[in-house]
Amino acid sequence: MKPKMLSYIDRLLEKVTMYRLLIYYLGGLLVAAFGLSLFGDLKYKPLYILISTVILVLGCYLINKIFAQFFTAPVNPESSIITGLILSLIITPDPTGFGITFLLAAAGLAIASKYILSVRMKHIFNPAAIAVVLTAQGPHQSASWWVGTAVLLPFVLIGGLLMVRKIHRTKMVLGFFISSFLATILYSLIGKTGVMTGLHNLIFSSAMFFLGFVMLTEPLTSPTTTKKQAWYGILVGILLPPQAHLFSYYFSPESALIVGNLFAYIISPKTKLFPTILQKIRIAASSAEFVFNPNQKLAYQPGQFMEWTLPHSDTDSRGSRRYFTIASSPTEEDIRIGIKFFDKGSSFKDALLDIDQNSQIVASQISGNFIMPKDKSKKLVFIAGGIGITPYRSMIKYLIDKNQKRDVILLYSVTNDKEISYKKIFEQARESLGIKTIYTVTDDDAVASESNTRKGFINAEFIKREVPDYQDRIFYISGTQGMVSALYKALISLGVSRKQIKTDYFPGYTPKK
Repeated sequence: MKPKMLSYIDRLLEKVTMYRLLIYYLGGLLVAAFGLSLFGDLKYKPLYILISTVILVLGCYLINKIFAQFFTAPVNPESSIITGLILSLIITPDPTGFGITFLLAAAGLAIASKYILSVRMKHIFNPAAIAVVLTAQGPHQSASWWVGTAVLLPFVLIGGLLMVRKIHRTKMVLGFFISSFLATILYSLIGKTGVMTGLHNLIFSSAMFFLGFVMLTEPLTSPTTTKKQAWYGILVGILLPPQAHLFSYYFSPESALIVGNLFAYIISPKTKLFPTILQKIRIAASSAEFVFNPNQKLAYQPGQFMEWTLPHSDTDSRGSRRYFTIASSPTEEDIRIGIKFFDKGSSFKDALLDIDQNSQIVASQISGNFIMPKDKSKKLVFIAGGIGITPYRSMIKYLIDKNQKRDVILLYSVTNDKEISYKKIFEQARESLGIKTIYTVTDDDAVASESNTRKGFINAEFIKREVPDYQDRIFYISGTQGMVSALYKALISLGVSRKQIKTDYFPGYTPKK
């Protein structure tokens, strides 16, 4: 695909959160299925698809509200809607007789699993997968995975590729697909069945693509770092083919995923906090820092991020969840996040501005590979744009508190000097640790008033001038996706190895919101 087309797609994806994109994707699949069934290309009745979807989505939504009230937990309507839509695509649409009971049982079990099959109020299993595993063991009603049909494959692929591009989990999904293909070939050879038949069924008549794009990638039940995600994908892929079994038990797509969820929990335990607000601090002209008191000790590495859920009324299309980098250092007792605000902000940020000690906010899922190398001798360059400075606040505060000297250069780009956040900490690090700090202002009317302030944008020439030994350093880039992409290309043009470039990315990001 041409770079211009990819850039256009990326700009569109930036305008929607990960969860909303998933709802649109799943809804689009159901609309496509409804249309195909009208023309007889799909064997299921269009009215049955519609009624089953309404039962499952509405059932999940209402049951979730009941459980949330009983457990005094925040209500997240997006999550229950997604679960209902997934169930609609994997359970045969049959809203007649016992079929209605099965649909409601699946909805109830899926939502119940989030609250009951959990550790520290964090669910372990993909709700839709565990629901159909339990129904298969109890009333012996299994998921048909009817979405895995040839006529729906183009729709599954198009939407799935957009999802993977949005959430940047290519290695995990690719590992899953490759291991599924290889395992199918191996099982076919061992069982002396047709290899080509097995591969044909895997591609055109199985749950592989839908499972990989939609359910495998669920952030809350998958590992939080790239390497662990890859192993997780490989494990589920090995168990996916219908020939995969343990003694007399043959795995289904949902049970393969459940095993993967257990593996993910073991290698990457989940965290869920219910913090209370302590302070709101203005850190720049358009940015503020929110300081929270966590309800338990939090273990993380400088540069990682968490998912924050803030239920609020009049939620706009961007939802009630966001991913924010942890701006505080693990050496600090409180939890800090730095946020940029705009004139026409989202309902989430408006609610965050109004937050008080009675507000319910949830922080979960510590994630991210944007961390300093263990080797302290490595020379580093931190490049930030705007509020992309937050991971470096965490890292540099950690270095100060640990009195750990590293060869670090910080290049920080803002529109004007009033937008510089955390300047006191960076200046302290410059004086006590010898960290080289360069601020650059981009407004035409801005003035470079101090010796370590420059004017202009960070680009290849800027890097060559300020970082003479750039080929010997590891570069960290944090900011908007456009800035990150541009600087990544600039570093490549300078001959910097891709292995020496780390970019800050977290799912669900939408700029200027």
